[in-house]
Amino acid sequence: MANAQPSAGGAWGLTVIMVVIVSWVIYKYLVPRGGREWRNAGLIQAFIIALYAEMYGFPLTIYVLTSFLGIDVPWLHMSGHLWSYLFGWGRGMAMVEMLFGYAFVFAGLSLIVQGWKKIYSVRDKETLVREGLYRYMRHPQYTGIFLAIFGQLIHWPTIATLVLFPVIVWVYYRLARKEEKVMIKTFGEEYLAYKKKVPMFFPRRRDWSKVFAKDS
Repeated sequence: MANAQPSAGGAWGLTVIMVVIVSWVIYKYLVPRGGREWRNAGLIQAFIIALYAEMYGFPLTIYVLTSFLGIDVPWLHMSGHLWSYLFGWGRGMAMVEMLFGYAFVFAGLSLIVQGWKKIYSVRDKETLVREGLYRYMRHPQYTGIFLAIFGQLIHWPTIATLVLFPVIVWVYYRLARKEEKVMIKTFGEEYLAYKKKVPMFFPRRRDWSKVFAKDS
């Protein structure tokens, strides 16, 4: 069994900065209102803290793999890309893996921000929003959450974030179902027709290119 030897000190200042920045994005663009929405946002907050605490602070997942499973994973931040290391891809593929993961992250953040802008640009709050991203999916902000979190798992998987990911997907799925019941009561047949026509989270294959178009 290998003995884990961590590098001297974690970059805890950077950890705090990243947690604050990403948390600001969450609470600004998801705008939780009721208790359930705050609880769900709290789960994302926990995901963020677990992610960056390991990324820049104490690498618990690497410690577990090294100490208990005998897998000698480097402790240094720039060498700690688990997927590339475990599969022997080398530094070059580690960069590809990171870029691939961040492509999902930025795509997800784009959906979150665009969805927020469309909802809060509508002056009449009694109007059913069906323009922009809402032409292709009924809950683009939640789709954005799923994509952003999935991208982080590609780039930097940890035990805690792997556990939290399915929980976050499940609670936002339930929240979406609850919201849709309210929408049906409010808009009736109009929303039922919209629901029948537009997918819940992921656009139809032919519409993916339109989602990220400038006029979406």
